[in-house]
Amino acid sequence: MTHIVNNYVIRVFGLAIIVLLLLPQFVFAAPKPVLIKFWAQSVETNPAQINHSDWQTLLDRYVEDKHPSGINRFNYAGVAEKDKQLLFDYISQLKSLDARKYAKKEQKSYWINLYNALTVNLVLNAYPVESIKKLGKGFFSFGPWDDEIVTIQGQALSLNNIEHGILRPIWKDNRIHYAVNCASLGCPDLQKQAYTSTNTDNLLEKSAKDYVNHTRGVRFEGTKLIVSSIYHWYRDDFGESDSNVIKHLIKYADPQLKQKLSVYSGGFDDAYDWQLNGL
Repeated sequence: MTHIVNNYVIRVFGLAIIVLLLLPQFVFAAPKPVLIKFWAQSVETNPAQINHSDWQTLLDRYVEDKHPSGINRFNYAGVAEKDKQLLFDYISQLKSLDARKYAKKEQKSYWINLYNALTVNLVLNAYPVESIKKLGKGFFSFGPWDDEIVTIQGQALSLNNIEHGILRPIWKDNRIHYAVNCASLGCPDLQKQAYTSTNTDNLLEKSAKDYVNHTRGVRFEGTKLIVSSIYHWYRDDFGESDSNVIKHLIKYADPQLKQKLSVYSGGFDDAYDWQLNGL
């Protein structure tokens, strides 16, 4: 009987290990945009603007946008206690608002900034940490994205709720993927500027161009095209086929890269660096 029990335990343990090894592939296969209807309302006649000055202060102090790597880095280690409180107060300010009472253009910057502020706060609360993947609450978690970390108007929300339940389905703008930052080197930059209703479109264009023209976004290794895994995970948002993804990349590519992409025929591999985007 003991022998049978031991074999059963070994099989279960082995299965658990296999699940752990495969889990990242399933988690990041491509979350679908499914609208959370509660947040679908807006008041387009409301001219009010949300104050993001505290977030701008933190970005000014801690985002290094001239790093030799060409990737914006956040100085998590250098954040003063008073600025941790400032971040907490900023998030509390956003939590106290009802985004549905604002125009959609104001909501868009609200949700992007909230997502990024919550992400920075998660890392700061756990720092030092090598990767945001370590921060999930569940035993089998591959990061914190499904954890409910903020409550607004009585609605508990996760980062995935904000991105895939609000931002993607409401705006249907694939540039959202260049705006929400996952605190990793493989991710598009955390911009030095807070998003506002007046600068969001320009910042999204800048973010897309910065990313596509950096090697973590697009690069050739010999004759092989390597792109960020973002274009694999969210292929539906970028045109559903390899050729349409390449058309998207050409739109933002600088002349030399654009020329190489224009004559390229074939598929591509993808890669992503989950190391923390700290200094």
